[in-house]
Amino acid sequence: MNMRHPVALALVLSAGTIPAIRQAPTFSTRLEAVRVDVLVTDRGQLVRELKPADFDVSDNGVAQVVDLVTFEQVPLNVILALDMSASVAGERLDHLRSAGSAMLNQLKKDDQAALITFNHSVALGTALTTNVGAVRMALTQAEAAGYTSLIDGTYAGMMLGDSDVGRALLIVFSDGVDTSSWLVPDMVLETARRSDVVVYSVAVRGPARTTFLSELSALTGGALFEVDSTKNLNAIFLGILDEFRHRYLLSYSPRGVSTDGWHRLDVRVKGRKATVKARPGYLAGSN
Repeated sequence: MNMRHPVALALVLSAGTIPAIRQAPTFSTRLEAVRVDVLVTDRGQLVRELKPADFDVSDNGVAQVVDLVTFEQVPLNVILALDMSASVAGERLDHLRSAGSAMLNQLKKDDQAALITFNHSVALGTALTTNVGAVRMALTQAEAAGYTSLIDGTYAGMMLGDSDVGRALLIVFSDGVDTSSWLVPDMVLETARRSDVVVYSVAVRGPARTTFLSELSALTGGALFEVDSTKNLNAIFLGILDEFRHRYLLSYSPRGVSTDGWHRLDVRVKGRKATVKARPGYLAGSN
C-alpha cells in the first residue's frame, strides 16, 4: 500500500490496517502513567535484577515513586522503516534485506514486527504482526527506486509503534538525506517528544550531513549508528535488538508536576556509578 502523503498514510493506519490492540495486564494507560525505557550498564556490562526501589527518577526536578520495573518480560514491537530510494539498489539492498531477516530471526514468539519502506512515497509492507514470515516476504519484495522521504517514513514508523501497547522499537535505515518529504523535521521531533517509541537509526555517512536522525534518536533514548559501508548491517541490527531487549521498562504516576508542557527526566541508579541511557524527557498535555 503506497501513500504519497503522510497524513493520508496516518488515516489508513488508524482506520484498519493495524490489528486490534492487545490488552496489557501490567501497565496503566499513558494518561495515568509515564513509561521510560532505560538501559543500565556498569563498565560496559548490563546491570540486571534491579527493582523499583533501586531507581531515582525525577520529573522536572521533582522526585517520583517508581511503581514498576520489568526486564526482558514485555513482548517487543519492532518496526523497520527502511530507505528504498534508488541509491539503495544493488549491494546495499542485499545487505539491508540480510540484516532485516537476521533481526527477524531473533524475535520471540510473542514479539511483533512491521515493515515500512520509503522512497518518494511511503509504503506499508506489513502492520504489526507475530507472523515473521509475512514481514520477511514483504522485505524480500521491496524494490529500490526514486527519491528519499526519510522524514515521512520515520513519522509513519512512529505512528505504527504508538498503535500498540507493547514496547516499541523503531529501526530507521537511510543512506542519504531527505529529498521529497511533505513533513518537516520539527513536526516529527515534536511527535517524538510525546511518544513512547524508542528510535535507533542507522545512516550511511555522506557529504550532505543532517542532524534529524541524531536528534530523533537522542529524544527517544535510542542511538544513531553512522557507517561507511553497509557490509556490517547484520551485526548492527542484531546489536540494536539485543540492547533494546535488555532495557528496563520503568513506570510511574507523575506527582507534584504540571500536566502540560515539557517534562525533563533524570533517571539514576541508587548507590552505584552506573551508566543510564533513557529519553531526556516527554511532552504532556496540549501545549
